[in-house]
Amino acid sequence: MAAEQSTNPFDSTERRALADLVRSFTARKIAPDLAKWENAGEIPLSVYRDLADTGILGIGFPEDLGGSGGDSIDTCIVAESMLGAGGSGGAFAGLFSLGIAIPHVIDAVRARQASGDTEGVDWLIDNVASPVLAGEKLAALGVTEPDGGSDVSNLHTRAIQDGADWIINGAKTYITTGARADVLVVAARTDAPGAMGISLFAVDTTTPGFEVVRRLDKMGWQCSDTAELAFTDMRVPTVALLTPNAGDGFASLSRHFAVERLSLAALAYSTAARSLELTLNWVKQRETFGRPLIKRQVVRHTLVEMYRRTDVAREYSRGVAIRHAAGQPVLLEAVLAKNTAVEACDWVVDKAVQLHGGMGYMRDCEVERHYRDARILGIGGGATEVMTDLAAKLLDY
Repeated sequence: MAAEQSTNPFDSTERRALADLVRSFTARKIAPDLAKWENAGEIPLSVYRDLADTGILGIGFPEDLGGSGGDSIDTCIVAESMLGAGGSGGAFAGLFSLGIAIPHVIDAVRARQASGDTEGVDWLIDNVASPVLAGEKLAALGVTEPDGGSDVSNLHTRAIQDGADWIINGAKTYITTGARADVLVVAARTDAPGAMGISLFAVDTTTPGFEVVRRLDKMGWQCSDTAELAFTDMRVPTVALLTPNAGDGFASLSRHFAVERLSLAALAYSTAARSLELTLNWVKQRETFGRPLIKRQVVRHTLVEMYRRTDVAREYSRGVAIRHAAGQPVLLEAVLAKNTAVEACDWVVDKAVQLHGGMGYMRDCEVERHYRDARILGIGGGATEVMTDLAAKLLDY
């Protein structure tokens, strides 16, 4: 009798192979050097090229533009497998910052292909999408501003049309990969106040007027560079405008925020799962007062609660990813998935450090890194409080 096939889309033959590929790459190319990268404050550029050569960097992006294909299920598997093999949230954020920038470029490519705008298509593919997906350029998304935070509709960076060009002035902060990005997707105001006045531009960071004001030191994600940026009379060609219609910029950001929040949810529950695994191994071998920690009821009960919270977050988030991959709208569900997974992760990493005792407080202990990295997950991609308020609006409460 033939073996029964799993109906779980996360458990197909192709996705098991993807998970194995990511775990192998992480074990060989990422985990051994994480401490060194954290001290340096960045990931070597060669790792991006290696990641692209394996096909992992392009997961979730169309093959005709240089990607590897796949959907939100596959991107969840990449996060799960990288963290499970000893990677970190900082490494994931740094290596896959293209995931929050390039989707806007792809939308513009598809729109121009549909309109027959050959010049615009070629420029975006040749100068942005293809080299980024090949690991030859780094991409970042510039939205957050010094006085704006999660209030995207209130940004102040402005772009004014001047003949065939646009001139950009303003500032951005907390920009992941901002210090080294070759391509930056910038949100700027081109029209009236509010959401309807926002447009997106794909800019080359060698353009005069662009400045990396400073690199920012962070609590966690230390191998992922983060920067404050400034634009002073930065002149970019009209072809760099990704969203020519009023309001399209904000709409594009809102549409892709759902994917970003799903990715952060996956990162959160994967961090929790790895922290639980490390803690279980530790309490089995660590002896106090003549017996292993695992023999104590309070420890076992804590482990059960760590497992429960992790599993609930994983199953809910995976379910949302499956719905998104099927083309269903998941704006509300992505918000809830992120909050659920972040809450679980915060609790689990705290207990992981606690059960490791003094060792958990040491920099050479992996759970200490996860504890630091996890703190940003309830802030980035929309703070937990903002997400809760958005959920209330979506539920019409």
